[in-house]
Amino acid sequence: MHNFVLVVHIILAVLMIVLILVQHGKGADAGASFGGGGAATVFGASGSANFLTRLTAILTALFFVTSISLAVFAKKQTTDAYGLKTVQSTSQPAAPLQQNTGETSPAAPK
Repeated sequence: MHNFVLVVHIILAVLMIVLILVQHGKGADAGASFGGGGAATVFGASGSANFLTRLTAILTALFFVTSISLAVFAKKQTTDAYGLKTVQSTSQPAAPLQQNTGETSPAAPK
């Protein structure tokens, strides 16, 4: 499920980038007054602005849903990995470490 949501998330991101780059800016309407009325014939009288704006809004909403679901999956993985459930209790205490100070034990007198 995680991989499926990740693939959908990446596809939505690429589609949003392409769709945003295709849209015209606010200054692009000035060119239509000099004979560039081709957009009005393809998408209707309002041009492509309405269609592309709605499609961008839908893709953005889906992108946010996949982002939140990926965050939930990531939180679940880290909780499972570092939770107290994964720590195994040992029945035997650990052996104390011996401290080596570099001193040797005194030799027995002769």
